[in-house]
Amino acid sequence: MRVRNDFTPREIVTKLDKYIVGQQDAKKAVAVALRNRYRRLKLDEDMQKEITPKNILMIGATGVGKTEIARRLAAIVDAPFIKVEATKFTEVGYIGRDVESMVRDLTEASIQLVREEYRRNVRGRAEKRAVERVAKALAPGIKKQKSSNDNNPLAGMFKGMGMDPSQFSQNADDDEEEETVTEEISSKRAELIDQIGRGVLDSREVEIKVTEKKKAANSPMSAPMEQMGIDLSETLGQLTPSKKVKRKVTVKEALDIFAEEEADKLINTEDINADAVHLTENSGIIFVDEIDKITSKGQNSGQVSREGVQRDILPIVEGSSVPTKYGTVNTDHILFIGSGAFHVSKPSDLIPELQGRFPIRVELDDLTKDDFVKILTEPENALIKQYRALLETENIDVIFTMEAIEEIAGIAYEVNESTENIGARRLHTILERLLEDLLFESPDMSMGEVKITKKYVEDKIGHIVQDKDLSRYIL
Repeated sequence: MRVRNDFTPREIVTKLDKYIVGQQDAKKAVAVALRNRYRRLKLDEDMQKEITPKNILMIGATGVGKTEIARRLAAIVDAPFIKVEATKFTEVGYIGRDVESMVRDLTEASIQLVREEYRRNVRGRAEKRAVERVAKALAPGIKKQKSSNDNNPLAGMFKGMGMDPSQFSQNADDDEEEETVTEEISSKRAELIDQIGRGVLDSREVEIKVTEKKKAANSPMSAPMEQMGIDLSETLGQLTPSKKVKRKVTVKEALDIFAEEEADKLINTEDINADAVHLTENSGIIFVDEIDKITSKGQNSGQVSREGVQRDILPIVEGSSVPTKYGTVNTDHILFIGSGAFHVSKPSDLIPELQGRFPIRVELDDLTKDDFVKILTEPENALIKQYRALLETENIDVIFTMEAIEEIAGIAYEVNESTENIGARRLHTILERLLEDLLFESPDMSMGEVKITKKYVEDKIGHIVQDKDLSRYIL
């Protein structure tokens, strides 16, 4: 699995600028941390082991872009990334998620990334097989009478349990049943393969058999087993045969289902697991949010010691080996990004050992009115662009004047100052309130263009802003 980590820090910041307004210090810090990973991999093996990531602690109010910076960073390089809340972990000895689960979750994210890459590599062959399977489903052969269930020692057990033994198969290829294919059927299939390839039959319905996905085990035993790196659902799943279920889907959907199944047959699971563990260890990013809530000052009354949770997180951040169902994962070179508002507490309230593991401190700025104007208009996923796209589906063209955008930004800034500061999230609340009637009425409207002016904004939400008690509940 190759991760794009050869971007220069300037290129990374430029890419982040497309989605996040301001916060240049934080962008620089994460860009340098990412580039240092690339530099490390170019060194000899002995030196690689010595250089550990310089973890980052982001300090700033909610809604200023802390999580978005980390998430976009991972997306830029296609690296495994997870966001966890520090408050959901419990001290060892209490019921709840142990801190090692964050590493197991990161490994799962790596597995998904690596599997998708492996599937892309065999996509051509898998699609060819999928077309043949769909043609076979559309023009089935003459089935031979099966009597294997009578000789199967498990068949009697399934019958005794009230189950139909024919629903189960010992392997995923059992839908390749013995059949007689006449010359007429063979010719029909060849014709269908050509039509399917040209997309002529995409909307036609076909009945197919697919392997039922096994549900994850949800029992009191699954959590302790997970901590030992044992997948209880997989272990139990191996004791029961795979079950085939019938589905009615379009030919296009059947092709996607079969292509995925065929791709999985063509790739080696052990190779995926090994690559995913390597990817986790060298390119994984764990974003630990609400880290300020596990300081002694931020703790709630209760039995679980917040300092105890810090001490449990410490060895993971320092570097330790965590057993997972895919193999042991070493956390020495995983990049950790801590995040918190630190209103009640401050970074120095963390235990000294944990403080030392987050050497890079970045304080994010509160958002100004000008920042809100930029957030509404500049990013590729800007809120105004999102609402315009939504309403275009109803053939309504919404145009925001610059004065209206400035008025919305001013209201967001004013409400943040007078109530709780929730950063850019305030814009979501204000825009929903502003466009509520338009979003409701748009399916029944015949007009093609609606202009949002400063007066429109004042008429819709101006009175709410003036009434401080009202704005606390509504905006």
